This record gives sequence, C-alpha cells and structure tokens, in this order.
Amino acid sequence: MAPLPKTQDTTSRARLSAVIKSARDIMRKDAGLNGDLDRLPLLSWLLFLRSFDALEAEREVFGQEPIIKPDYQWRAWADRETFTGADLLMFVNTELLPYLADLKSDVPGDPRNVLGQVFAGVQNRMLSGYLFRDLVNQIRGIDFNSSDDIHTMAFLYEDLLKQMRDAAGDSGEFYTPRPVIRFMVEQTFLKLGESIMDPACGTGGFLVEAYTELFPQATGKVLQQQLFNNIRGIEKKPLPFLLCMMNLTLHGIPSPKVLHANSLRVMIDEKGPSSQVDVILTNPPFGGEEEDSIVQGFPTAYRSRETAWLFLHSVIKKLGHGGRCAIVLPHNALFGEGPGAKVRKQLLEECDLHTIIRLPQGVFAPYTPIPANLLFFEKTGATKETWYYEIIPPEGRKGYAKTKPMRYEEFEACAAWWGGPERANRIQTDRAWRVPAADIISQNYNLNFANPTEKDDLAHRPPAELLGNLISAEHEILALLTSLAKDVEGSA
Repeated sequence: MAPLPKTQDTTSRARLSAVIKSARDIMRKDAGLNGDLDRLPLLSWLLFLRSFDALEAEREVFGQEPIIKPDYQWRAWADRETFTGADLLMFVNTELLPYLADLKSDVPGDPRNVLGQVFAGVQNRMLSGYLFRDLVNQIRGIDFNSSDDIHTMAFLYEDLLKQMRDAAGDSGEFYTPRPVIRFMVEQTFLKLGESIMDPACGTGGFLVEAYTELFPQATGKVLQQQLFNNIRGIEKKPLPFLLCMMNLTLHGIPSPKVLHANSLRVMIDEKGPSSQVDVILTNPPFGGEEEDSIVQGFPTAYRSRETAWLFLHSVIKKLGHGGRCAIVLPHNALFGEGPGAKVRKQLLEECDLHTIIRLPQGVFAPYTPIPANLLFFEKTGATKETWYYEIIPPEGRKGYAKTKPMRYEEFEACAAWWGGPERANRIQTDRAWRVPAADIISQNYNLNFANPTEKDDLAHRPPAELLGNLISAEHEILALLTSLAKDVEGSA
C-alpha cells in the first residue's frame, strides 16, 4: 500500500536510530537472548505487530472488521504500561503468540493467513518480563502512520539485516550482497504488470529491490495493488521468512505474498500456465542436499541432491513463455556430467542463455569461497550464442573480503556494455567474449569457457581462487558419488 498519511510529527532518523539502539541495549541485558541471531527475530515480530496495528487502525476508519481480536491487538496490551513482569510474559508466551500462530482463513488474500505464517514458528526467548516491557515501550515510539517513519525504519532495518548477516557465519547462505542484487534487477529490465518471483527469497533482498524499482511507476491504488500482488516469494527457513515479511512490510507492502514452504516441493506440485511467472530473480542455495521425497518428485533425468541443479530445472519450468530470469549459480554448475549436464541441455534448448557474468573471487565472502556466476536467460527459444563478461576487482585488488566487499560501481562498465533491453551493439573486449551455442553443445553443454584474451596461468592466480575452484570440483565429485551410491542401494 502507499505510505499512510501522517497523523503526528515525524520522528527524525537520529531519533529512530536511538530507538533501535536502545532496543538492542535492552535485549543485550536479557539472559535468554544470545547474539543478534536471537535479538533480530524478536525485534522483527514486535515491529510487525506494531506496524500491523497501524493497518488495523486504518481498517477501523473505513468501518472494516479487525483482523486480530481486540484483546490481542497491539494497543490492548502494549499500550498498558502497567502490564509488565511475569504477567506480561505469561500473556505473550501462552496466549498472544499461540493465538497469532493459529490464525488462518479459507479466503485467498486474507491477512490472517499472513499472520498465521509469520507467527507459526515464533517464540519469545526473553526471560525478564520487565525488560520485555522496556523493549515494547521503545517500539511504541515508532509511528507507523508516518510515511517518514516507515521509510526511515525500512532503511535502518536493512542495516540491521546486514549486521545480522555479518554475525551469521555459516547460517548466512541466504544473503546476497546488495550491489549484486541491484545489478541483477536493473539488467532484467522489469516492467510494471509483470509477476516477479524469488523462490529462495531469504530476507527479501531481490523482492525489495524489484518493488523499489517499480513503485514510482505505480501511480494510483489499482496499479499499487497490482504491484503488491506481483511481488512473490517462497522461503523454506523460518528465520529468514520472518525477516523477509518484516522487510517487505516496512517497505510498504501490507500483505506480502511470501510463502513459508519448500519451494522445490511447491514448484513440483504446481502445474499449468496459470502457475508460471514472468520474471525470476534468485540466488538459490547450493552445495546442500535435498530430502529423498523432493528428489524423487523430479523427472528421472534431473534427479540430483545438488540443490543448484534442482532449482535451475524448476526455475526453467516456472517461467512462462517469454519470461526472464537472473540467477546466481556456483562455478561448478557450469560444467560436469550427470544431471547437471542434462539441466544445462534443457536450459540451452528451452531458453536463450544470452549472458553469463563471471564474478570475481570473494564476492560472497565470508560465507563461501566458491566462485559464482550470474546467468541471464529468457524463455524465448533455443540459445544461439552466449556472451560472457568478466567483472574484475579494482586495480591493486585480487578479490573481495568481508571487510572489503564489492561495490555497485564495479558493475558500471558491464551495465554500459550490456546494450539495454535488446542487448544491442555488444562488442568483444578484453573482458567480454562470445561463444556460439554449437561450441557449448559440442563440449557436452559445458558452459565453463574462459576469457580467450587471458592465459590460464596457475602460478599467478590468487590462492583463494584456486582453493575455491578445488572446492567446487569436490562438491561436483561428492554429488556424483552420492547419486551413484543411492542408485546402487536402490538396485540392490
């Protein structure tokens, strides 16, 4: 929805920053919370309830029935400053959260379904009811009827997500650096009215960027509602799902169309053109293994425990005719035998794989040293040729690290070379080269074509890059051996 009209003086960014800092300081004092991985979810669902209360107030203005029963609405318990200590904790833990988790409706689009999904896995880990009251009082200072507060809070929330990503370590696989997200969205050339999906949406980075890109064009409530409905996601893990819902809500989407489910199972079960979408923007998980029931749902030729292959196959099927996709894939997804080769064959036969962007080493540090690529394709017919473009770090740098991440400006030369939506007037340079589809097919659909202007001098390549390539190869070998072992067990 469009930002709500102001009802009081707006809170400055400095004040909101102080509110969030005070909230985090309060949470640090509670023995039940361990680090930002505990604190940010708690802050998220409280912010969600606070913002939802603003929507409830708007519904009342128009004479609509409340979604949440009056006794459980934010104002009924959060605004009672004397309601604190053990009584407050007892209410939140045994009444409020179970009530919200049980909300559901048979009516499509009913906000009760959103609330039920958001709170299905939520727990309150705070042990002190008095500290919980202090935390609630801080959040009461945010005015979700103020457009300035909403926009500022969205900005601050993005910063909190980044900090949590930095603290997440191995749990941070669902994060994609903002410069990569922005570049992928811009080079997909989104149009208002298109359905846009991320089947592994994490905390909602691609969805927020797509929404931000298109919202200025959505003039009027009809176009805005259409845009709300066209921004869609699926997220399997409860923590990023909660963060995604809060992220989208803060950015102005009142009832985000994000499903808490295993997207591979969802896409297997969906059939027909009505389930297809126009655009997919995603960074699916890779290097992991899916459960047998998911793998067995795929056609025999494409069965694999490597999630990258399963997602790529599913994405191709999910796109409607003429649909477009920008996807992050690990380096080892470009080569290898078995199911991977069959998925690449499917990709080149059904889609125009027009561009592969080779990312430098360390873009996804510290979460993985594995090199990654950005694949851009359209479901418009078989590939005739594929252009490659190699992004290089700034002079004097061999790669990136957590303390020295990639910047958006480093995509500018590639964006200028791209040639707009029609990819017109592309030329070969020392960083861009063209490979005919026939050459790819002759190499058993191997997409790993090196820059022809550079010698593959192992002695001068960064050690981190060599290690990353070795890890990629090991993942490929392990996936093949695991698949072979399953086949042997099945035939025994």
